[in-house]
Amino acid sequence: MTEAERILLDLLDIERLEVDLFRGTGSGGETPTRIFGGQVVAQALAAAYRTVENRMCHSLHAYFIRAGDPSIPVIFQVDRARDGGSLTTRRVVAIQHGNQILNMSASFHVQDDGWDHHHAMPKMDAPETYPARADLRQRYVDQVPEGWRGELLRDRPIEVREVDHQNPFSPGKSNDANQIWFKMNAAAGTDPVTQHLILAYASDMYLMTSGMRPHGLSWYTGEVNGASLDHSLWFHAPVHFENWHLYSMDSPWSGHGRNFNRGSVYAEDGTLVASVAQEGLMRKARRKP
Repeated sequence: MTEAERILLDLLDIERLEVDLFRGTGSGGETPTRIFGGQVVAQALAAAYRTVENRMCHSLHAYFIRAGDPSIPVIFQVDRARDGGSLTTRRVVAIQHGNQILNMSASFHVQDDGWDHHHAMPKMDAPETYPARADLRQRYVDQVPEGWRGELLRDRPIEVREVDHQNPFSPGKSNDANQIWFKMNAAAGTDPVTQHLILAYASDMYLMTSGMRPHGLSWYTGEVNGASLDHSLWFHAPVHFENWHLYSMDSPWSGHGRNFNRGSVYAEDGTLVASVAQEGLMRKARRKP
């Protein structure tokens, strides 16, 4: 297990303070200046799971309200909205500095019998045919201020292979189709709940950039003032995130300073594991005169 993987698993192991009150670490995720959205979603889901027995999450819907401060812990307050015969509902509020930074509803379901179908996985080359995220970042280290180079090259827990990589400093306009292969080796041997938490964390990666691709934008061009506004995730099949998964994303719409993005997560054998949707803020950055 790498140090980055250990840190992520520690982030997901939140501390119980009271029956329905939990505390999670703020620092250590994908981003250094504010808490990575996938991190606070995954920790909120972890808090909800601590109040549910013998049921797995099938969907969650979260709103990002304020940017999280990575220098202090996050408090998660769980409301036991409903315990039904086959469905359990939880509401989670994440709090820092006395203010909500996220609220989330999550639903848990017993495993019923039913009818099965899913869309086929897009045809892609094998994950190993694409360059690793760490190798791609090494290409651009000279274009980043010296003080940020360590952060750019820092080891990350999720291994990523981009199918159609765009130079983040000079991206051309391209189709909104956006695919990555991703996995985390240290997910091997973890329980089904932890597998859900890892996927919830990873589901916020690369998603919003789908809506930037048709406009030739990236986080590094200095033209975009953006942030995730909400995040929805549906679990369809058991997760084994130690194996490669294809995250197939697109952005059918952008306008009015926002973009809408959606994604499908497939296991390498083609099973549809999860679906994701997210709206993000995508405004023109204000430039100094």
